[in-house]
Amino acid sequence: MTGSLPSVTIVRTIKAPPAKVWAAITQPELMMQWWGPDAGPTLSVVADVRPGGRFSVVFRLLNGDEHNPTGVYQEVIPEKKLVFTWDLPEAQERESLVTFLLKPFNGGTELTLRHEHLPDEEARKSHEDGWKGLLDKLPVFLGET
Repeated sequence: MTGSLPSVTIVRTIKAPPAKVWAAITQPELMMQWWGPDAGPTLSVVADVRPGGRFSVVFRLLNGDEHNPTGVYQEVIPEKKLVFTWDLPEAQERESLVTFLLKPFNGGTELTLRHEHLPDEEARKSHEDGWKGLLDKLPVFLGET
């Protein structure tokens, strides 16, 4: 056993070019239309997409629970890589790290999402389910299903 903290890695192929996927994950007016793990509404988005810039997303789940992950952008390479800290105030985790990698693939995009430094297996599973739900919505939002 290495003692390393749990992480989540999800890879998806999306039938949209990296520029379109990048816009969907970085432009607040677009994020407002789809961001969140289920069909509940996104209530607000702040995304100052530059190293040191902050983000905050407030979304409501279908069960009525509201969440407000916040963080700071660490690395921004347009249409290729987005890295930011992830702080979910109501969770135990306190500042994990999320990376979106975008690569052109067969006329679309191979998107790899990695969420690292989660505190335990319960948090890993919860975040994996949430990210899968969010990534299921992305191609639908992009009209690429």
